Amino acid sequence: MHQTQDPASPPADEIGFDDFLKLDIRIGTVIEATPFPEARKPALKLRIDFGPGVGIKKSSAQITEHYEPGALLGRQVMAVVNFPSRQIGPFMSEVLTLGFAAADGAIVLLQPDHPLPNGARLA
Repeated sequence: MHQTQDPASPPADEIGFDDFLKLDIRIGTVIEATPFPEARKPALKLRIDFGPGVGIKKSSAQITEHYEPGALLGRQVMAVVNFPSRQIGPFMSEVLTLGFAAADGAIVLLQPDHPLPNGARLA
C-alpha cells in the first residue's frame, strides 16, 4: 500500500509529537520473499524477523519493479509494526513495510546504512 505524492507538494497537516510517538517503526531482516500472484497489483509476500520483542511478521509489499525475491533475503527494512493487520486477498499482512515512490511510482525501500539489531525502534 502506498500513496504516490508529488515531490513538490506541501507537507501534510501538522501533528503533535505525541501522535508521532504512537507509530512503532522497527528494523527487521527479510527471511523469506515470494511472489504474490493473487494480489491485484504486483507484490511480494515478505516474512520479516523483528527480533524477540515483535517476532516474525508478514507483509505484502508492492516492490516488484525494483526488487527480486532472492535479492531481498537478509536485507534489513523498516516497517510500522503497530498498525492493524490487513487482509490482502488470501494473505494477512501484519506490518507496513516502508518505502518512497520514485518518479515512476515504483517503490524504493527504506533501509539503514549500517546493520542494526532486529527490532531496533526508530528514535
